[in-house]
Amino acid sequence: MNTSQSPFIEALRSSRVWDTELPAFDPDTAPAEPLPLFHAWFVSAVEAKAVEPHTMALASVDAGGRPDVRIVMLHDADARGWHFASHAGSAKGRQLAARPEAALTFYWPVQGRQVRVRGRVATGTPEEAYADLHARTPGALASALVGHQSEVLDSTRTLAEASAAAWERALREPEADAPSWTLYVVEPAEVEFFQGDERRRHVRLRYRRTTDGPGGWERELLWP
Repeated sequence: MNTSQSPFIEALRSSRVWDTELPAFDPDTAPAEPLPLFHAWFVSAVEAKAVEPHTMALASVDAGGRPDVRIVMLHDADARGWHFASHAGSAKGRQLAARPEAALTFYWPVQGRQVRVRGRVATGTPEEAYADLHARTPGALASALVGHQSEVLDSTRTLAEASAAAWERALREPEADAPSWTLYVVEPAEVEFFQGDERRRHVRLRYRRTTDGPGGWERELLWP
């Protein structure tokens, strides 16, 4: 079979990258720490109407040392680190319990920007997890109440029945708790900001933590 003529190859080769005007980024103007720059880039992505700018790829490692990655939602980014949440018994929850290290990637193609975060993962308190869960929509609570994340499902009918029951409970008991719901915080050791350039002179600025506390970061440029 001549795959060069297949619809997949034609679609792949016709796809463009950054078919838009890209913003400039002067790394000399970057702040001494990564968090203010992340906040500024995130706000800029929202203003540029990036699709789901609060989603990110989360990479972890399983018991066999094999990498695993999925898309999750950012819940906060503060002095502690980058926050997300999940069930402790999910695949990612088990992996992070065994090896509490992770990597995150945000990608905003409308501006040709990526942000990459690597570091150890800490868990929040049960009170923080409860507050996180109830700061969201009834649908999020219902989803958490369904539970069983990453377990084998015997049929879509079983899921529909469990989901209906969870929605009913979420509406009836808006203060209900999902005990396995866990808040995770990626405490950054490295944060990289990537600004794409149409002539492929991409700007890559990496922050590496040297010490805890204010000013504990080293900045360096990387070849694209």
